[in-house]
Amino acid sequence: MTLSREAATQFAKVLSEALPYIRRFVGKTLVIKYGGNAMESEELKTGFARDIVLMKAVGINPVVVHGGGPQIGDLLKRLNIESHFIDGMRVTDSQTMDVVEMVLGGQVNKSIVSLINQHGGSAIGLTGKDAGLIRAKKLKATRQTPEMTKPEIIDIGHVGEVTGVNAELLEMLVQGNFIPVIAPIGVGENGESYNINADLVAGKVAEALKAEKLMLLTNIAGLMDKQGNVLTGLSTAQVDALIADGTIYGGMLPKIRCALEAVQGGVNSAHIIDGRVPNAVLLEIFTDVGVGTLITNSQG
Repeated sequence: MTLSREAATQFAKVLSEALPYIRRFVGKTLVIKYGGNAMESEELKTGFARDIVLMKAVGINPVVVHGGGPQIGDLLKRLNIESHFIDGMRVTDSQTMDVVEMVLGGQVNKSIVSLINQHGGSAIGLTGKDAGLIRAKKLKATRQTPEMTKPEIIDIGHVGEVTGVNAELLEMLVQGNFIPVIAPIGVGENGESYNINADLVAGKVAEALKAEKLMLLTNIAGLMDKQGNVLTGLSTAQVDALIADGTIYGGMLPKIRCALEAVQGGVNSAHIIDGRVPNAVLLEIFTDVGVGTLITNSQG
């Protein structure tokens, strides 16, 4: 590709402006939850892989945690296995869990690893079962309606929550110049598999690694106020207030709670960013523009 003098000058200017950000994050770990539209468009998939490779090349340590809900749903449909959801969580019986492991640990994980490697990275795919990477226990789900005197306990099968992360394994891989790519499957005390929300896994991995940033790629522009404006920078106190007044509700609540727990657990900042924007990860790291909502543990 041959650049015109004007384009080359602009290119050099962009690189020069990125330098302070690169210097700031060299040697730091960034955990990125990859999912949604960013995993479905070929252009966005290629851009994400190149972004991750560039980060590693300039001395930043990316750790990727991926989802795969639509891909799981597609295969279940082809196998004529009906999907059921309770409060946004997939009810996961043994048969469904087999499909979850096949899709997340096999198809999705290996396609991301392959794409990063094609662009010059050294990615290595893992599930939470590898070396006890993501230790888990069964998630106890409850539901209560106004007419009920006490909450009802619901069995949603092999759905889990994180009880521990093998940070030593990830640190060893990162120091060995590998890019870990993690499927959100946890392992129980007796070796049983658990399907875990990828946002939650990313948050717990970021906490365990004391990451500089947790970045959650989404299908929306970021956290919005009641007028539809994107809220760009928030403290944990401001987020609590937005939950209390109903601005944050529904499907965004688990993602926000995950970000809050991460920054309260030692992660410097959490970002909810628009994965539909090309090079969203680089825009958020290397520019002042940003493409989403930043949450920090400040008291403002």
